[in-house]
Amino acid sequence: MENFRKVRSEEAPAGDGDEGGSLNSGPFADLAPGAVHMRVKEGSKIRNLLAFATASMAQPATRAIVFSGCGRATTKTVTCVEILKRRLAGLHQVTRLRYRSVREVWQSLPPGPTRGQTPDDPAASLSVLKNVPSLAILLSKDALDPLQLGYQPPNLNPGPSSTPTVSTSKRSLGESAAGESTAKRSQPEPGAENEDSTA
Repeated sequence: MENFRKVRSEEAPAGDGDEGGSLNSGPFADLAPGAVHMRVKEGSKIRNLLAFATASMAQPATRAIVFSGCGRATTKTVTCVEILKRRLAGLHQVTRLRYRSVREVWQSLPPGPTRGQTPDDPAASLSVLKNVPSLAILLSKDALDPLQLGYQPPNLNPGPSSTPTVSTSKRSLGESAAGESTAKRSQPEPGAENEDSTA
């Protein structure tokens, strides 16, 4: 493929085995009309996607958001969803994985000026059909059916980005945390037999 350059990529028509049906319906056909659809691309900036998604989900009228990406954008799609789930607690999730057919059109590069070739000669083209993974993740404020495939309930445990429950403060090497001092007192040190072990 070193003598070719990619001219364009286009999505091939969906086949009968495609889970989503038509191209516009996506994998979530029974979605409310006010749902936001975020198409994540390989070159998309995560901060731009999350700024729009967070602002959209802050509106009371928006009850669901769908992130979708295919090919190299699948990892960025998962990253956006996980960050949004940490920012907004209580979101139900449904994940759908499928394959999309993408047709790439490649055009041959001119080998250089040769005798007998006019510049108006059409370049040879090559069409490649690829199956790339596609990921669609639905996040909803409303409860979803827990029996459907790909369902994840809201995370009830706070993540590491949330505020800690025990205050952590700087202490010197000689001081110990409150939990550590009780553990040390329950085990008498050798030579400290005269001290009160009940404290």
